[in-house]
Amino acid sequence: MPASTPTDPHGFRRRGVLFVLSSPSGAGKSTIAKKLLAAEPELSMSVSYTTRAPRPGEVDGKDYHFVSLDRFREMANNHEFLEWAHVFDNRYGTPKADVFHTLSEGKDILFDIDWQGAQQLHQLAGGDVVRVFILPPSMAILRDRLEKRATDSQGVIDARMARAANEVSHWDGYDYVLVNDDLEHCFECVRMILAAERLKRSRQTGIIGFIRSLLKAGGSAE
Repeated sequence: MPASTPTDPHGFRRRGVLFVLSSPSGAGKSTIAKKLLAAEPELSMSVSYTTRAPRPGEVDGKDYHFVSLDRFREMANNHEFLEWAHVFDNRYGTPKADVFHTLSEGKDILFDIDWQGAQQLHQLAGGDVVRVFILPPSMAILRDRLEKRATDSQGVIDARMARAANEVSHWDGYDYVLVNDDLEHCFECVRMILAAERLKRSRQTGIIGFIRSLLKAGGSAE
């Protein structure tokens, strides 16, 4: 597949895609997301609001919008989020206004959210949402990956494994399910899904004028 796949060879205007990637921690979702963003110029990452503290190297407004718990609650009460979730004592939310503006411009947004966020997003945005779930080859391999990171205590790893089992049980809430036993192959599958979804008739808002011109020209020829 080329480094940049055009939206459509005829340049039809289209509506953007809300492209969701979910997986248990350690299944490779973040790596695939980074590769996808690098390969697809029309795709940008959704910048969530969060109550957690910034990690070293993270930039406010680029990686996340870092806010206080009170500010987050205020935004949630004002229905400013498309979806939000409570994960490991912190809250994460997707800003509604930013998302719909980007969609209307025919650009795509990538979401790195869990099954609860994907469900909320689908309930609010329906046909704009494409949900992809990435599975590890096995739970034993998943634990091994988490342990090799050497960033979490055994207690945290145990908690992540328990959460992973719960997340995997919601696999049937997704449009596509992939097993990441080969990173490059899994990435290419994710990219093909994005390319196909961009070309769906329901998103090709600019094709109507083209169809009318075809029919008009056909009628004139007769």
